[in-house]
Amino acid sequence: MSGLFSRLVATAVLGLGVLLGVLLGVLLGAPAALAAAAPATLTPVAQVGTTPRADQPAAPPDASTIPGYLQQNNGERAQVQPGNNAPMWREIKQQSGFTSLPDPEAGVLIQPQTAYPGSSLTTAGEAWRQTRNLLLIPVGGWLLILAVVGIAAFYLFRGKIRLVHKPTGRKIERFTPFERFMHWVLAFSFIALAVSGIVILFGKFFLLPILGATLFGWLTYALKTIHNFVGPLFGLSLVIVLLTFVRDNLPSKTDLAWLANGGGLFGGGEAPSARFNAGEKIWFWAGVLFLGLLAVASGLVLDKLVPNFPYSRGAMQVAEILHASATMLFMAMAFGHIYIGTVGTEGALDGMRTGYVDESWAKQHHALWLDDIQSGKIPAQRSGAKAQSPVPVIKHKA
Repeated sequence: MSGLFSRLVATAVLGLGVLLGVLLGVLLGAPAALAAAAPATLTPVAQVGTTPRADQPAAPPDASTIPGYLQQNNGERAQVQPGNNAPMWREIKQQSGFTSLPDPEAGVLIQPQTAYPGSSLTTAGEAWRQTRNLLLIPVGGWLLILAVVGIAAFYLFRGKIRLVHKPTGRKIERFTPFERFMHWVLAFSFIALAVSGIVILFGKFFLLPILGATLFGWLTYALKTIHNFVGPLFGLSLVIVLLTFVRDNLPSKTDLAWLANGGGLFGGGEAPSARFNAGEKIWFWAGVLFLGLLAVASGLVLDKLVPNFPYSRGAMQVAEILHASATMLFMAMAFGHIYIGTVGTEGALDGMRTGYVDESWAKQHHALWLDDIQSGKIPAQRSGAKAQSPVPVIKHKA
């Protein structure tokens, strides 16, 4: 059973890595494709009656300067400039319809025009589209790819962090059943959100050409539905995990020594730490608390689950940018957390899988926590289970 569980976790992590690895080749041409998707900047046309320079081709006349053009209907304008629907869209932007929906913008088809100093953008919607397509997608995609590549390179050159001493067979309870249950709820909901979010944001680059529009449409619709329903579960479990572990993640002076030698990740031994070391505390405060809560809050806005919130177009666009940015940073940090807690450190997964770690593991990675257990400051077993064997006092080097 334990082997099957380990394989499931490894398969989930490997699946994320493969999915992001496919993006590596795709995003090499993404900036060009995205630039092609963005609207071209219009150049002013010459006024009627002006003479172009000798070294420039003659520009087509601006039909809006023709007398009576603005009073013509769309049919007559189509004869002057065939295929030009700009006048129709200008009229739509200036008009607002009527709707019985309780939304102040429900009757507005296109966002009102807004002037942006020094920019050719004329609407907030276009500013959001270009920010998403030309900045968020390529930068976020490369961030996730580099995170996976960096972890793989670290594993190849550094290898797994092995136990210095042989296991003693004496087990210490590291996580209670409740702590492990909430952690795994958070972990598996994260995997569901990460996979669905990656397909929704990047799938058009590497899945759409393979699956086709119809199948890809059904897939993204199903994943979007999963994403919307799993999101609140992730948020609830995130808050419970924060409240459960906040006491043991408070910063202390011993964290500075752990950071000074890089946590032993590059050799030289690991400085003594309490139940959670400085690296885990950084993940807790910067990743789980800040980025996690930001992703949850913006996601609830996108799900329209925040009561009395002004769900305007502008507010939803800002929420989407914040949500995508926070989640991609969160995923990049989570990949490192998953690696260290599974294949990167020998015996680390046992603590969250069974709740118990070997005494040798506790001595090597959390010596101060082991000292508190041996001195009776904190109990070795907190879930009511009997100790498998006594935990003797073992001195360690500071």
